[in-house]
Amino acid sequence: MSQPIFLVGPMGAGKSTIGKLLAAQLQLPFADSDKVLEERTGADIPWIFDVEGEAGFRRREHDVLLDLCNGLPQVIATGGGIVLLPENRQLLINSGLVVYLSASLDQLVERTAKNSNRPLLQVDDPRAKLQEILQQREQYYREVADLVCDTDDCTPKQAAQMVAEHLLGSTLSP
Repeated sequence: MSQPIFLVGPMGAGKSTIGKLLAAQLQLPFADSDKVLEERTGADIPWIFDVEGEAGFRRREHDVLLDLCNGLPQVIATGGGIVLLPENRQLLINSGLVVYLSASLDQLVERTAKNSNRPLLQVDDPRAKLQEILQQREQYYREVADLVCDTDDCTPKQAAQMVAEHLLGSTLSP
């Protein structure tokens, strides 16, 4: 691969886990935009949301994406809401190959249920919030995607393998 590979999708789709596995398979560096943001600020995402609100977080997220769009071959797991800003969608489209990791609402609820590090899900009805997020962002994920990978019926290792085979031009084995 001669360009960055961006993984986009909702919270719980497996971007970080699949991204690490994919990077290992492709022998590329891995970056998680949320982790880069936390390292730069010295604060975790819930704290940034509390202090700066979602708008402040999105500005910081955009700055991190700008830096990661450096043309270097690497696998990059993005935050779930990175597609909300039109300028981020344009950056993704113009800067590399974008893989949308999709998952059903049931899977997303199950995968995010025990994680308190997701500020948008700290509500009375996380399922309803996830459904709202999906409805809001689905069109954007598809707009930027060069490839869509459904992660529902596979392990992270299988999903990473499917993406790697597609990227390398192989036919997917049954």
